[in-house]
Amino acid sequence: MAALSGGEMCIKYLMFAFNLVFWLAGTAVLAIGLWLRFDTKTKGLFEGTESPYVFYSGVYILIGAGALMMVVGFLGCCGAIQESPCMLGLFFFFLLILFAVEVAAGIWGFSNQSKIVEDITTFYLETYKNFNNGDDRLKETLRVIQTGLSCCGPSGPRSVPESAKDTCPAGDLLDESITESCPNAIEKVFDSKLHIIGGVGISIAIVMMFGMIFSMLLCCAIRKSREVL
Repeated sequence: MAALSGGEMCIKYLMFAFNLVFWLAGTAVLAIGLWLRFDTKTKGLFEGTESPYVFYSGVYILIGAGALMMVVGFLGCCGAIQESPCMLGLFFFFLLILFAVEVAAGIWGFSNQSKIVEDITTFYLETYKNFNNGDDRLKETLRVIQTGLSCCGPSGPRSVPESAKDTCPAGDLLDESITESCPNAIEKVFDSKLHIIGGVGISIAIVMMFGMIFSMLLCCAIRKSREVL
């Protein structure tokens, strides 16, 4: 193992600390993806045969990215502790790829935010329409969406026919007067979650930049110390 100076040892442990944070960030991204996949307000969107493609794909990308970040963070920790230039170089390479993908995904997500909401709203309206046209197979999907979002009908509970009343959240007359339409509820829920994801993404991108800087500094320091030896 190379003999590093005091400052270089500081970089080594900062690198280890960064990767610990990066691993935790990966855990957070994975948790957000799993939250969107299994939360009672959104999991019904995955249970139909015509699930909204944009949201469906985005959630699984989040889950995959979070898992990959956890693996990369773990490898970075090992590279720092073992003082391996090869592992640090690979860490930098994969981190750069993740950074580029995250920036591209962030730009796409915010530029298509309205498209995501529109896609899910269209899925709901099609499900509602097909159920009212006699497709009873969609009853449970419609019930899960409306119950999870605490909403009822395309324009509120008063416009829902009697045959579809039992797919709405149970409540009294007062509840019916204040229950939102489902398109409005979908927009509110997903707007708030997309902003949370965006904030987490920006934080992770900043952490990635510091990680790439630390990995290169440590890698150069290790190579230099070995050349001296």
